[in-house]
Amino acid sequence: MPTTPASPPITPPRFTTARLDALPLEAVYAEEMAAVLADPALYGFTGGEPSAPAALRARYERQCAGSPDPGERWWNWVLRVRAARDGEAGGELVGYVQATVRGARAEIAWVLGTPWQGRGYASEAAQGLVAHLASAGGVRELVAHIHPDHAASAAVALAAGLGPTEEWEDGERRWAASVTPPPAP
Repeated sequence: MPTTPASPPITPPRFTTARLDALPLEAVYAEEMAAVLADPALYGFTGGEPSAPAALRARYERQCAGSPDPGERWWNWVLRVRAARDGEAGGELVGYVQATVRGARAEIAWVLGTPWQGRGYASEAAQGLVAHLASAGGVRELVAHIHPDHAASAAVALAAGLGPTEEWEDGERRWAASVTPPPAP
């Protein structure tokens, strides 16, 4: 008897990388994340400005409620450093990753607070996200949109296996990749 694939859950499963725990987004993280995302320089390529904790909490509540489109999942994770390394404090939030999942396709993004940039966290998180989406989310096609002058974000996309395309949207280049599921155990 033919079966249809099950819809992915509304709340994304957590995942880990070598140094990070990717925790499903909850409104309770808003205050700490407001501090992580407080540097106006983070918005130089994407526009906008830092959000106050109350505004960020309201946004997180909407995101956690899920997309109004039943065929689309909004999967968002905050990134917590798991253990101290080279004098770095452990246990602090450092940024987030997200995926808008529609069937086997996901549009992904990542943001790290400026104090934690340059340590490889963004590449590590993006690579973990790609692997997680392929294994736990059934994703086979990935897309990201990156400002053409944002070299650091382009490097993260390359590290995660995405490549630039000739397509553009709202002044950003579309990056894409096909992924294959991991072998069955």
